[in-house]
Amino acid sequence: MARCGRVGIRVENEAVVTVILGAHFAYLGYLVLGGFLAWRWPKAIWPHLVACAWGVLIVAGWVDCPLTWAEDWARQRAGQAPLTQGFIDRYLDNAIYPERYVDVVRLAVALIVAISWAGAYRRHRRLRDRRPRQSVAARPVSSGDG
Repeated sequence: MARCGRVGIRVENEAVVTVILGAHFAYLGYLVLGGFLAWRWPKAIWPHLVACAWGVLIVAGWVDCPLTWAEDWARQRAGQAPLTQGFIDRYLDNAIYPERYVDVVRLAVALIVAISWAGAYRRHRRLRDRRPRQSVAARPVSSGDG
């Protein structure tokens, strides 16, 4: 009976690993393309700025990715070997693109993000400029009597 419990825990932790991997891919997708959401919803730029800053901190090695830490923890609880590489090193480098193109991919991601931000800014300015503005003389005057 105890053995079935251990197998259940292992399966549960393997499911946790799968969810974390999905979260990693979702984060990377949002990191690359999330700025385009601000073209439709201007306030969406703020969480994207935070996500990008976090990504820069991770790539620079100033912070550790909590998703990688959680994945390593779940893998070890599932009876798997501890991680020796980060998510990108394991699943993207030499899998989606050759490792020698890491800098090119980083530059492409930065370019896509910059385009999304520039487009969001341009759209925001255009919408702001289209709004009718009231002149000072046309504004209602408040009495200030409270």
